[in-house]
Amino acid sequence: MKIKQVKITNFKRFSDLTIKGIPQSAKLVILVGPNGSGKTSIFEAFNHWYKWRGYRTTGDKDFYVKISDVTEAGQRWYENRVSIEAYDKELQNDNADAIKGDFYFRTAHRNEPDFTTQSLSRLQDPKTELRLNSLMETDSCVSQNYQRLVAQTIAGVYNPSNDDKSVAQIREELIGKVKHSLSAVFDNLELSDIGDPLQNGSFYFTKGASHNFHYKNLSAGEKSAFDIILDLVIKMNAFNNAVYCIDEPEAHMHTTLQSKLLEEMYNIVPPQGQLWIATHSMGMLKKAKELESKDPNSVVFLDFTDREFDSSVVITPSAIDSTLWKKFLDLSFGDLANLIAPSTVVFCEGGTELGKRFNFDATIYKQLFARAFPTVEFVSIGSCSEIEDPNNISMRIVRSILSSSTIIKLIDRDDKSEAEVESCKSRGIRVLSRRHIECYLYDDEIITKLCDINGKHDLIEDCLQIKRNAISNSIARGNPEDDIKSASGEIMNNIKRKLGLTRCGNDAVAFARDTLAPLITEDTSVYNELKSCILE
Repeated sequence: MKIKQVKITNFKRFSDLTIKGIPQSAKLVILVGPNGSGKTSIFEAFNHWYKWRGYRTTGDKDFYVKISDVTEAGQRWYENRVSIEAYDKELQNDNADAIKGDFYFRTAHRNEPDFTTQSLSRLQDPKTELRLNSLMETDSCVSQNYQRLVAQTIAGVYNPSNDDKSVAQIREELIGKVKHSLSAVFDNLELSDIGDPLQNGSFYFTKGASHNFHYKNLSAGEKSAFDIILDLVIKMNAFNNAVYCIDEPEAHMHTTLQSKLLEEMYNIVPPQGQLWIATHSMGMLKKAKELESKDPNSVVFLDFTDREFDSSVVITPSAIDSTLWKKFLDLSFGDLANLIAPSTVVFCEGGTELGKRFNFDATIYKQLFARAFPTVEFVSIGSCSEIEDPNNISMRIVRSILSSSTIIKLIDRDDKSEAEVESCKSRGIRVLSRRHIECYLYDDEIITKLCDINGKHDLIEDCLQIKRNAISNSIARGNPEDDIKSASGEIMNNIKRKLGLTRCGNDAVAFARDTLAPLITEDTSVYNELKSCILE
């Protein structure tokens, strides 16, 4: 089942929330946002709808109804709080049995530290039981799934269609799926045995030189990942056309494991199903972006950051650009987010003290390349000598944090000779082809484009002459002929006057950032020259 649209009214913290625009091709939906932003409440809304429509269970009014609406809600408060539309199924009918199996839930509180089974009991079809009243409950199901695994294996022995198979083959068909998924997540952890269900029934593992050790000896992260994998494999047939909702699947796991687990969950969920997760994990977010790159429109990000849910809110899928990626970093790394990028960090020149030119170069580069290179972060770190210094403490700290990321050092050309440029390149330092960033911002191509977008094509030559005059005046003051920065103030003032521009920046820094930089687009020669210098 694939969700198309969700409408939630006066439920939990939401007054009037609509989620729409999810494409039918989306197999993975990622909910991102800080703690308390409403991600779990979305799953609570799904669970409430599922309980009421499929099992006629209403739950606790005081828990579900938005506080401001509790007294007005009435006796039938549980109706019409949540409306869900799907692409491939009619969800508005009152057939409870048809609803059962439409949703699968796991809470963020998964914990079963130990178990050993010494007897077997018959368990219900998981679709017929309502296991979770709310997403706040502790979610323990490893021991139940052990019994389901054994029961399904025994059922396979008595299935006439398996008469030509050995007992080992029947056992391996189901247990083998768990083994395969586990090996996709863990490099050195193997499910080796399930014991004797009537004496010492449990899961036993092999890890390195340790053989057949008990489930209780797994680490918290290993238990958490195994729990999710086992539950998905065991219940996949029962929930073969469902929306799978898993709150914070990354609990207790390091980043690499989180990434592998998400990919395996994505692979286990049937093609007709849809996986929704709420996460703060950088590892899962990076993996989700990789999955989207491989299969466009298969992954959707829903951003719950800074939403005012006391009023009407519409959430649509967010584009995976540098703005959204910065939010991911803020959520995952807090104060370190300003220095951490998922793939590449470019250290460039620029002011590091508060003032008009604070972080100027980095700000411009981010504007230019954010769309095409969303995972590249630019950081102004001072002068060229500071960037060239191999012992620069700031860069050493970032290198230690980002051991798996590419670090690029970028400096201005200034007055460097060809020999100096080649020396920099030999030390892994990239050099702009022009003196500094202003040379690109005030390029003739960009000034021409500024005239065109303001409907002043006939003033192009006048504006180019303004630039030439300002450069001549700068040279007369003793500056090099390519020092556009020294001439930028005069160029800006006279072009603004000539074109009659207003609200375009009070000074040369603001004018360059807010008016000129947006004109350097991917179809301009200036953009491609900069890209070649920095990122190729």
